[in-house]
Amino acid sequence: MSSKEELLIVEDDEQIARQLKWALAEDYNLHLAQDGQAALKIVQSKKPAVVTLDLGLPPKPDEATVGMEILGKILECEPNTKIIVVTGNGLKENSLRAINRGAWDYYAKPIEIEELKVILSRAFHVSRLEKENLELQQEMETKARFDELIGSSPQMNEIFGKIRKVATSDVSVLVAGESGTGKELIARAIHNQSARKRKPFVAINCGAIPETLLEAELFGHEKGAYTGAHIQRKGKVEYADGGTLFLDEIGEMPLFLQVKLLRFLQEHIIERIGGREIIEVDVRIIAATQKNLLEALPAGEFREDLYYRLSVVTIDVPPLRSRGEDVVLLANYFMRKSCQEMNRSVAKFDPTALQAIVEYDWPGNVRELENKIMRSVVMGQGRVIRAEDLDLPFIYDFADKKQTLKDVREELEREFISKALSSNSWNVAKTAEVIGVTRPTLYDLIRKYDLKKQEMEMNDT
Repeated sequence: MSSKEELLIVEDDEQIARQLKWALAEDYNLHLAQDGQAALKIVQSKKPAVVTLDLGLPPKPDEATVGMEILGKILECEPNTKIIVVTGNGLKENSLRAINRGAWDYYAKPIEIEELKVILSRAFHVSRLEKENLELQQEMETKARFDELIGSSPQMNEIFGKIRKVATSDVSVLVAGESGTGKELIARAIHNQSARKRKPFVAINCGAIPETLLEAELFGHEKGAYTGAHIQRKGKVEYADGGTLFLDEIGEMPLFLQVKLLRFLQEHIIERIGGREIIEVDVRIIAATQKNLLEALPAGEFREDLYYRLSVVTIDVPPLRSRGEDVVLLANYFMRKSCQEMNRSVAKFDPTALQAIVEYDWPGNVRELENKIMRSVVMGQGRVIRAEDLDLPFIYDFADKKQTLKDVREELEREFISKALSSNSWNVAKTAEVIGVTRPTLYDLIRKYDLKKQEMEMNDT
């Protein structure tokens, strides 16, 4: 089997195609296509890392329309392909249009073989780096993944430990934390790690259902129990029999329902609205709240006896702003997830985007981060996400700081590199790999900004 990298040449001129085959076959596993359909078949079967694409293809070789169409289809099929477009007659505007649509580079006819070899070499090098970076990030995510949760911070590792312990029992669990921190994912993780994992996980948001309907949603009703009850209907508690019932926003549950829920927790029996039958149900309860229920007890807004029934074990979920480097880990995960779902070829965040992600407080927590990353993938231009693509608030005091745009960029770059070095214990090789530059480049930046390590010797192993 050949160890050469796969290169596709899409060229309808037979003489040029032969010339390229003669010049490049020794270096690459070369595939030739004379039209768009043949090119797409090769892309689907061989998945070449790099494609050179003549924009003037039949049936309209004097225009760029067919080539532009094939460019879009290749990127839709294989978003990370490096496409180098070829134009003739000095039509540079077509090349620039192609770059805006996702092409990686361009060159013009007549072809200079040595120049083309340099462009190809650089394209394959970037492709390898992106692949290695992706594999590294996926490896980090695998190590930091617990069920559907992702995190490597001490706070999250502590939560993972609690989940493992409580999953082996049937005690009630109260998950407390700000909105968007992933409380339901924690509840699902407890369920998935427990002996009930093959039974239903049923979730209900107590704050999203009108008070008049919440009782029926939870406990069901008999036919004719009230106007509109035309049939018998089971409630969420019954549907969760044998499994787990997740009560989100439990602090919003009205007091009269708190009494009924308490009885169920004590006796494991329910009665449907309008019914007399006693129904035994085996359900584990996991509740979640963004309110401080202890503060609600003195005011009579939440029953004390129910609180202690629900909070046999309490898991406090930290906000995203206090989870350190988890925010970068999650941002990269959401970027790749969004790219896969939308067939986009975004490869990475640039330093300004990472800086913005790290510096922002994320009041909406993980949910807000996911939404902002999804937006940046949709709205961003090219293969790199920039700070402005994230649409994050940026406050800058121009009155106090008389700086140029160049000054601001350098200030952000200096702070970003300093934090990256600190996060990686001043391991230059590792830091260079994480932020996507070479070690010599990173050394130049360290000297440029006169960065000093304070307590450790620089480790470049």
